[in-house]
Amino acid sequence: MSSTELDKAELRAANRVMWISTIGFTIMFAAWLMFGILGVKIQEELGLSKVEFSWIAAVAILNGSLWRLPAGMITDRIGGRKVMTYLLASSAIPAYFVSQAESYTMLLILAFLVGFAGNSFTAGTAWNAAWQPRERQGFALGLFGAGNVGASVTKLIGPGIIGATTGSVYLGFIDGGWRFIPVLYAVLLVLMALVTWFGTPSQDKMPGHGTPLKVQLAPLGTIRAWRFSLYYVAVFGAYVALSSVLPTYYVTNFDVSLATAGFLTAVFIFPASLLRPLGGWLADRWGARRVMYLSFGLMLLASGVLMMPDGYIVITHPDGSTTEHLRYAMGVVPFTILLFLLGSAMGIGKAGVYKHIPEYFPGRVGSVGGLVGMLGGLGGFFLPPMFAYAELWSGFPTATFFVMFLLTLVCAVWMHIVVLRLLREHAPGVSGKLEDPRLTQPAPA
Repeated sequence: MSSTELDKAELRAANRVMWISTIGFTIMFAAWLMFGILGVKIQEELGLSKVEFSWIAAVAILNGSLWRLPAGMITDRIGGRKVMTYLLASSAIPAYFVSQAESYTMLLILAFLVGFAGNSFTAGTAWNAAWQPRERQGFALGLFGAGNVGASVTKLIGPGIIGATTGSVYLGFIDGGWRFIPVLYAVLLVLMALVTWFGTPSQDKMPGHGTPLKVQLAPLGTIRAWRFSLYYVAVFGAYVALSSVLPTYYVTNFDVSLATAGFLTAVFIFPASLLRPLGGWLADRWGARRVMYLSFGLMLLASGVLMMPDGYIVITHPDGSTTEHLRYAMGVVPFTILLFLLGSAMGIGKAGVYKHIPEYFPGRVGSVGGLVGMLGGLGGFFLPPMFAYAELWSGFPTATFFVMFLLTLVCAVWMHIVVLRLLREHAPGVSGKLEDPRLTQPAPA
């Protein structure tokens, strides 16, 4: 076989890995975050309080984040085909048993186990980075990451399926209503595990095979890896957190139905997921740092407007009378438009963050990508309580977006300080070379 034929065969294999892993990740992401839209029905049937149910969603997010670092490292060592197949098949078991849950404790344990599917992100990222040439890594990782759109699948189809199947029993043992959703995902997970095992190259790529653990973990000692992790908390952790709280936010603050709330939340989720390939494509051509400037700038603009509370200024006159001025209230339409802008910025930014990793840490995507993904996912676990406490302390529901604004501002300022330091160290003429990893290797930041 000629070198050209080998190159074509390699490209076909890389494309199979990219597309199959993306579909598998989409299904696992949907299963991971399915409790967001099922919450109302689960609370009604099992008589759970809001606090009790919040822990069901939280433990799923937690377990989908805790193991991202080892998942990425193991993928580098034994190959993504094995790891992704295992994650798909093993997640199907607790997903099915969610449909059989009859108590809060049982549901809590099963939600934790289903959450294991969330760790597929770093496994798939390391797998795709191993197969893709450098000039296609941004797009490939962006396309794979677009599997985040799975978060909107349940929100779009869930209410309809729940309504259509409530009161029905299938095959004599599958209940309809909200219990039908986890069974559906269990079937899809098993089918996708088979497709992954038989549809991707059996001769997998393992860039970390035989590499000592100490060497794999060495990049985690650099500040840069932790800085990228903070960026990912802002563009991904906040995305997960908002995906879980927005349906309730819409119902509570705009008095819409659950189905409408799910649809409007999807308006945020879709661009935050589907624009990720665009972010990767832009990062391949402009450089990751320019993409991050664009992302953080749009996020600051959107969250800066969203955080403003409804209200008005009351002026008390000398005679004791009062008048109201500058009344401000945001309706559901402008709110949703700004959320769309915020989601678009996050989608582009998620790809920008992960474009950095193979550039600065080639051969260590599993460990560094695992750290970044783990901390980003943990952000999705910790941010909802922070949103709730900010609202409790301030009395304003829009305090959720004040937290978003502050987090984004910290990331943007830190990144800009690093850029200014590089300009001082390498000026003049460095402005066009800021995306060259060699410039920043001696002085991690």
